[in-house]
Amino acid sequence: MSLRQMEYLVTVVEEASFTRAADLLGVTQSALSHQIKALEREAGGPLLERLPRGVRLTPMGRAFLPHAELAVRSAGRAWRAAHAAAGAEGGELHLATLHALAVGVLPGLIARWRRERPGMRLVVHEYATGEELRDAMEHGVADLAVGHRPKDWPGPVVSLGEEQLVAVVAPGDPLAGRSVVRLTDLADRDWVRCALEPVVDGRRFLDLACERAGFTPRTAVDTAHSSTAVSMAAAGVGVLITAAHAAARHDCVTLPLDPPWRREVTAFSRVRLTGAAAAFVTLLGRAGCQGVTLRSSDHPASTSSDA
Repeated sequence: MSLRQMEYLVTVVEEASFTRAADLLGVTQSALSHQIKALEREAGGPLLERLPRGVRLTPMGRAFLPHAELAVRSAGRAWRAAHAAAGAEGGELHLATLHALAVGVLPGLIARWRRERPGMRLVVHEYATGEELRDAMEHGVADLAVGHRPKDWPGPVVSLGEEQLVAVVAPGDPLAGRSVVRLTDLADRDWVRCALEPVVDGRRFLDLACERAGFTPRTAVDTAHSSTAVSMAAAGVGVLITAAHAAARHDCVTLPLDPPWRREVTAFSRVRLTGAAAAFVTLLGRAGCQGVTLRSSDHPASTSSDA
């Protein structure tokens, strides 16, 4: 069972087509089919079901695929780490992050990274929720992730600081002239909800916080992305609580919460940080993330988080 055969299987599944996978891999369809059949013989049964239009994983294939993906992506990370450790120019770093952080926090840092390492390509993988980000990292999609602290993560986690959460309202909202707002001030308001809300013990954090404040939030709209949620709040659909950096580029009013709400931002990986991944974390600690208050001006250290 070779790594190349597993790469072939992963590509066929991702493309949902032997034809497209063969084109992408630069091999003939017959050679691709031969390698997949050889892999199936070694695995002890069929991994793919050939359909008139496309392919579908068999139960055995569904069990096998996550391990094949991990092996293929781990090999890619190994080559990139060796390349970086050798001091070679070029190469690439795969970074996974949340959409809100990709838009509101990382652009300036990535621009600085490019200035310092112009020969290195950076590939950014964006996800809507922390659960999707964690799942992608568990499957080896990227060398490094930037997101909120993952619970019980087995690999290294480096604390970068905290983002401030604020209430977002439309410019003409009655609350727009306030300097701060308490959660109880929002009890009778409609809410814009976002999938990026943290989940605590299976419940969305805002539901828990409002329950403690004595009310149930009345949801007007649910969104997948923070940028969509901010646009909804800015238009007057309802009030939103999100990170301050997520609202920075919108025509809206942001109100700090009293008492303040903050959420930890971390960098994390499946394996020990080396090469380009370690260099990127060092840059995060040295330059700081826009919209994130650093715990330290130098090398950030791993810490625990309540959220």
